[in-house]
Amino acid sequence: MDPQERYELVTGVSQTIYDGFITYNYNFHRITRRARVRFEKRDWKGHQDDIVERVELYEKSVRRIVLTLRRYMGDHVLDHELWEEIKHYFGDRLELVPDAGFIKTFFNSVTRRLFDTVGIDERLQFISTGTIEEEEKTISLSLKRYPYWGSFRKTFETVLIEFAFRVDYKDMAADAALVESEIISYLKKHLERENKCLRFEFIDTYFYQSARAYLVGRMIFSNGIYPIVIAFKNEDDGIQIDAVLLREQEVSIVFGYTRSYYFADPKSVIGAVYFLHSILPKKPLDELYTVLGRLRQGKTERYSYFSRHLAKTSDKFVHAAGDKGLVMIVFTLPSYNLVFKVMRDTFGYPKNVTHEEVVAKYKLVSKHDRAGRLIDTQEFMKLQFPIDRFSDELLDELLTEASMAVSKQGQYLEFHHVYVERRVRPLNLFIKEVPRSDAKLAILDYGQALKDLANTNIFPGDLLLKNFGVTNLNRVIFYDYDEVSLITECNFRDVPEAYDMMDEMRADTWYYVGKNDIFPEEFIKFLSMDNELRDLFLATYPELLTAEYWRGIKEKHKSGDISLVIPYLSPVLTTSMLSDEEKNENTDE
Repeated sequence: MDPQERYELVTGVSQTIYDGFITYNYNFHRITRRARVRFEKRDWKGHQDDIVERVELYEKSVRRIVLTLRRYMGDHVLDHELWEEIKHYFGDRLELVPDAGFIKTFFNSVTRRLFDTVGIDERLQFISTGTIEEEEKTISLSLKRYPYWGSFRKTFETVLIEFAFRVDYKDMAADAALVESEIISYLKKHLERENKCLRFEFIDTYFYQSARAYLVGRMIFSNGIYPIVIAFKNEDDGIQIDAVLLREQEVSIVFGYTRSYYFADPKSVIGAVYFLHSILPKKPLDELYTVLGRLRQGKTERYSYFSRHLAKTSDKFVHAAGDKGLVMIVFTLPSYNLVFKVMRDTFGYPKNVTHEEVVAKYKLVSKHDRAGRLIDTQEFMKLQFPIDRFSDELLDELLTEASMAVSKQGQYLEFHHVYVERRVRPLNLFIKEVPRSDAKLAILDYGQALKDLANTNIFPGDLLLKNFGVTNLNRVIFYDYDEVSLITECNFRDVPEAYDMMDEMRADTWYYVGKNDIFPEEFIKFLSMDNELRDLFLATYPELLTAEYWRGIKEKHKSGDISLVIPYLSPVLTTSMLSDEEKNENTDE
């Protein structure tokens, strides 16, 4: 290939990848912008469909470009030296381009797919430094600023006018008065009198999730910055403010890793991420990318941050706290708040799912409304970690019981397929470690978690406490997805009456049980609580142990009657378990 042909190939490939990203990004924004119409028309089913379409968009886009390049490049498609030239040519032209990190991540996805890359290949991939130029963090984001002239009500009348929907407010004056009341109440409790309000700043686009629209901003005071997030609902009589969230822990829950991805269209996603980080400084940046729907960028940042942490530390990977899993080997690095889940070669009794079915279950959750009760799990392929960073016990189990997913590669342990998620405390351990009052609140929130999941058409399958966890803000979430299913696919049955005493005395069931049959009356047998906690659960949630309740939920979903779960309206206020000081130390949910 002569120099001119080589140059034309370099430029052509670069243009193809860039155009592929532009097309992907256009479609991402097109789907995202529909959220406003969905909200204004109260089309909640359409919003759920958009979640699925947007989650699948990235992989479809990358696959399309990979196929195009294989045809276009022919025998040169795996020429490393050529791709190094392409990478440098491509990267040189992205300087100061807004959200250039996303374009580079797209490039990396293409090369990883072409070369079947294991770990990181710095010759073919752009490496995140974990730092963003200050100019890109701030200037690239479009904000609306409102100086404070002594009246919160008047200020927010202006805000509401400028952020008006195409549907009328129910009572704009009442909404402005509500914001004023909430701010004044908050200031009296939490800020010194000499701390003066200067202005308010809001990202110039709404953030949509389920049936709520959020205005995301910050209050600038003379001695600090404080969050303000305003939630709007749309009902028969118009749009109105549903909540004013001013405390960091409240906002952290709304932007937590157990919530569905937001639909928002800021001028710069990177700018929006750093804006959110300014009001939620304890929340990892990778999770903020993910919560904004930029899943691949979130994965890239998570891997980058973790790799740098691993290089700076010396502790070893060990088994995560909790009971041994029948499907997954779960391990963690004690100094970092992630867990890694690897499928076993064979699953322990009584599990009867296949590896393919487990993968499908995790994909189902990734596209579903998680309602603040399902932890966000990221799927990684071909990760490598130094083999000397694993404890002997864990290393032995991985190589002997997960050989299809793990192998030795020189001085590294290679994971062909692994799930990564935030580390939480298993519920069965939590209730034994905390004061009795906290254990009771956790069990109450466990029951509420089951109802929240039911309202989003999710049945956990395995209700054992060990499959649920407790977050830093003491919210109960579910994280074991190998038996999760849609409620609409379950058959909820009453336990048949026994024909005689011999039936009742049998160790196994005397009646036929189909693959999708569920017997809610049997749930209590699987809940390892002491008598006091069990009595509390039964007294509070007796309906959960009746087939009638679950059949009613199933019929609601089949009829299209969607019951939405709102993060700041949880009936069980588990955050009351924490003192203000503890909350401030743990607002990274």
